[in-house]
Amino acid sequence: MRITYTGRQVELAPAQLKKIQVRAAKLGKLLDGKGEREAHVVLGLERGRHSAEMTVNYHNHPLVAVASNPDLSTAIHGAIEKMEKQAIKVRAKWRDGKRTPRKEAASESDLTPAASPQNGAKNVYRVDNALRSKPMTLDEAILEMEKNRDYLVYRDAVSDRVAVLLRRRDGHFDLVEC
Repeated sequence: MRITYTGRQVELAPAQLKKIQVRAAKLGKLLDGKGEREAHVVLGLERGRHSAEMTVNYHNHPLVAVASNPDLSTAIHGAIEKMEKQAIKVRAKWRDGKRTPRKEAASESDLTPAASPQNGAKNVYRVDNALRSKPMTLDEAILEMEKNRDYLVYRDAVSDRVAVLLRRRDGHFDLVEC
């Protein structure tokens, strides 16, 4: 992280500058992902109070932290702490909001294994059809079956009864009404 200092009636000693750079190293680890960020620190003195304003542009979000204290190094450390809090918050929002899985119709994520296989035993899957509880007609069920499914359990819209539509090996369908 590159840090640029601007002092208004304030000068930084080399020892103070080194302490501040060590303190800002953690902030640099948080913000420097793919590229190096640039921080601009403005130091000022008004009526015996030192103020420190720190600005960083992070993924097109300007992060600004302002702190003031009679001691210059305490004011700078306060601004760095506020900047760390903002960086953690924005980074978490960016990370959590960016990656959401796309929903796929009739994927194996709807199936949950009820028993684990033991030496050649068959798997038993329980199907969760709570997501597709809308009643359908036979034509809608056949259209749903064209999505590479072998069977479909649905509620018939006409009779309001549960029905099972099965694909036979010859390509035709069997309808079981319960």
